[in-house]
Amino acid sequence: RGVETGSWAFLANCHLMISWLPVLEKVIDNYIEAETPPHPNFRLWLSSSPNPHFPIAVLQRGVKMTTEPPSGLRANMLKLYNTVSEEQFGRCGMAFKYKKLLFSLAWFHAILLERRKFKSLGFNIPYEFNESDFAICHDLIIVFLDEYPDRTPIEAMRYLIAEANYGGRVTDALDRRLVNVYITQFICDDAIGMDEYPLSELDAYVVPPDGDLESYKDAIKL
Repeated sequence: RGVETGSWAFLANCHLMISWLPVLEKVIDNYIEAETPPHPNFRLWLSSSPNPHFPIAVLQRGVKMTTEPPSGLRANMLKLYNTVSEEQFGRCGMAFKYKKLLFSLAWFHAILLERRKFKSLGFNIPYEFNESDFAICHDLIIVFLDEYPDRTPIEAMRYLIAEANYGGRVTDALDRRLVNVYITQFICDDAIGMDEYPLSELDAYVVPPDGDLESYKDAIKL
């Protein structure tokens, strides 16, 4: 219908249906070789993770765009905070704890991404941590804080973040130990109770004081 009316079609996560892509390749060929050309406004969008079995002919016929994670701790943390809406930021009933732990989680995620740059010095095996890992753990923190208002279940948070979620991608024992060292350092009672809890030996890297969403973004930009 899109070919005839000029509407757009979007096929997401094509890497999950590699076996069907040869069929798609033939469909595209048929449209191109048909006596009646497609509507000039018709567009077919495909999204996919890199895959060696993706049909070359499909790639050659289209315009390709790639997205890569931003470079640097600041850019990575800003990207994560830009995924947090004002509504979501204000959702947790334990706002003071939540804001502190959210910043620590974003720092943890950014550190893991930065370590990948160092190849085997960063991790023994490369891992594809992504924003969905952060988003799941972000929701997890909100749920735990709201479910346990009288105490902060730090150990449970650490386990589910480092072992179940991020750790679910980690297959090397030493890499798993490293992830657990980071989560123990960043997700802790001191990160909540201490003013400007240090995230590094450098004085510039601390958990900012309580504020609104924009104030945390401003603190990252400094």
